Amino acid sequence: MRLPRIALVLVTLVVIVAAAPKGVAIAPAYAVNPDEVLSNPKLEARARKISEGLRCLVCQNESIDNSNADLAKDLRLLVRKRLEAGDTDQEVVDYLVSRYGEFVLLKPRFDWDNLALWATPVVVLLGGGILAFLVMRRRKARRSPDALSAAEEAAIERIIAERG
Repeated sequence: MRLPRIALVLVTLVVIVAAAPKGVAIAPAYAVNPDEVLSNPKLEARARKISEGLRCLVCQNESIDNSNADLAKDLRLLVRKRLEAGDTDQEVVDYLVSRYGEFVLLKPRFDWDNLALWATPVVVLLGGGILAFLVMRRRKARRSPDALSAAEEAAIERIIAERG
């Protein structure tokens, strides 16, 4: 049942790639407008790097660099304004976190405030591994032993002799 689905997906991908015009590359589409771009290329590169790590508060799973939302544009402009004012990259990020909370970061910081966020996957994996180990051990203990006792061997010999 799965094989036809996989084949269909592969055929679809081949058709899409074959139908694409020559020289067309699949790349992320940035939402940065030309009027937002800084004249200093080094500052613009810093702004892009910062923007890639900031979450659009409207779209929530897109960076502000990729979002067309008005709030994302405002945040991009704010990042550039802070960089032009002389802030370091960390100062810009800290300013946005103080204003919007840690939710504005696409990758949350590793600290005590969000330890549960980082520790939960590890705890779940370890707990699952321990549970699987205990279940397998219990199943193994329930199985009959491989070797027969002397009484069992005598009973089998008696049954064979009676039928034999």
